[in-house]
Amino acid sequence: MEIIFHPRGAVLAEDFKDIATDKLKSLDRFSVLVQGIKVEIKHEANPRFGKSSHIVTLTTHGSGPFVRGEAQGFNDLAAFDLAVKNLELQFRKMHERAKDYDHESVRDKK
Repeated sequence: MEIIFHPRGAVLAEDFKDIATDKLKSLDRFSVLVQGIKVEIKHEANPRFGKSSHIVTLTTHGSGPFVRGEAQGFNDLAAFDLAVKNLELQFRKMHERAKDYDHESVRDKK
């Protein structure tokens, strides 16, 4: 999976890319085909926004489904965690839909 970081008017912490890469790699446990994820980080300059001044948007691209997760937080990592949670819920929903529930039970085999 290719991960592209795109900070818009933001300076990222040194360890942010490592933490973000580890969390996004953990989404491979769902059987959803994703070739790449674009991570956009925006910082709002207006001090009135305060707790929602950092915006993180995760967008998938490739031959699989188009999925997008967006969140706001008081710092980059908090917003990123919420965005990953949104993306994970959508991946989980697609994974559950793809399961095959048409199996025979033990009682039916007589």
